[in-house]
Amino acid sequence: MDWIITILVGALVGWLASLIMKTNAQQGAIANILIGIVGSLIAQAVFGSVLNIGSAGVAGNGFNFWSIVWGVVGSVVLIAILKALRILR
Repeated sequence: MDWIITILVGALVGWLASLIMKTNAQQGAIANILIGIVGSLIAQAVFGSVLNIGSAGVAGNGFNFWSIVWGVVGSVVLIAILKALRILR
């Protein structure tokens, strides 16, 4: 059941981040899921562990408000990196 929640939250987070960064037209469902999951891991690692921002440690830990917020932040950072590397336009 945890994998299903991870995929669903990853899809939601990736989709929201792609709307914010205006890359939704070139990303499919699989890309949204992957960007959402990896973005949540980035948020948890960078903002939660390294910078020690209070609620960032919950990114990627299920379906709650702060997990989604930090997942979107991490996914936006990931999309910005992919745009800088010219992988996304």
